[in-house]
Amino acid sequence: MTFTDARPIESRIAERYATLSPQERRAADALLDHLDDLAVYRAAELAELAGVSKATMSRLFRRLDYDDFTQVREQLRTMRSSGVPVTVDGAPSVEHHVRAETEHLQRVLHTAEPAIERAAELLVASASVTVVGLRNSYPVALHLAQQLGQARTRVRVSPAPGQSLSDDLVGLGPDHAAVVVAFRRRPPQVPGLLSLLRQEGTSVVLLGDPSGRRLARHGDVWIECGASTQTAFDSYAAAMSVVAAVSARVLDRVGPDATSRAAAIDASYRLVGEIEAG
Repeated sequence: MTFTDARPIESRIAERYATLSPQERRAADALLDHLDDLAVYRAAELAELAGVSKATMSRLFRRLDYDDFTQVREQLRTMRSSGVPVTVDGAPSVEHHVRAETEHLQRVLHTAEPAIERAAELLVASASVTVVGLRNSYPVALHLAQQLGQARTRVRVSPAPGQSLSDDLVGLGPDHAAVVVAFRRRPPQVPGLLSLLRQEGTSVVLLGDPSGRRLARHGDVWIECGASTQTAFDSYAAAMSVVAAVSARVLDRVGPDATSRAAAIDASYRLVGEIEAG
């Protein structure tokens, strides 16, 4: 049997997610949580991980236009043979990597444009911005905080060294905003963190890959930004580009004050000797 439908499973889930039953969504969430090692499981094991029946898992595969899990495995093998490392057997060529990264970047930015605009509007209006990133999400959060800090005051990254999340987040309140960067392999406290922010009345921008879609209801803005997996490690090129797009729009919305702040920071760098002259 040859399976020719090239749509990846995460795209199929994104297309159908809103129409799935609660049990089917649980099953879909389990698939998204295990995208990087999906091929090593059996359908019954995935059902057990999701806490649903085997019949529900089978029904989900049909809703996603597969006959059964065998077709999912076949698609994963096809992806692997074309250089997509479901289980990495070797690095793709640089040419393939560039092409895949470019396609992924275009897809993410075109889809996310309305959410980027809403996020920028919210971040400009807030009294302060706290950018949260844990584990592999931290570098993206750190870069976003640094960029936003060029455009406006009262921006920080969390958790700060030696601090817990609660130290940084309790008391923010409704006049403040938090950006939560939550890519896959998230630590288990992320849902609790989002609940805390909602309890505080803090505006929330959530940036994550498709596996975080079920968290989107906890945020005011959801920016979906998949981590490209064309090599042995996830690529966050698209996430960093989203960071640049959000920061540029914040800079533009703040206007002359942002321009003056950026110029003052640059002058300070040179006075203190923190960057090279050139």
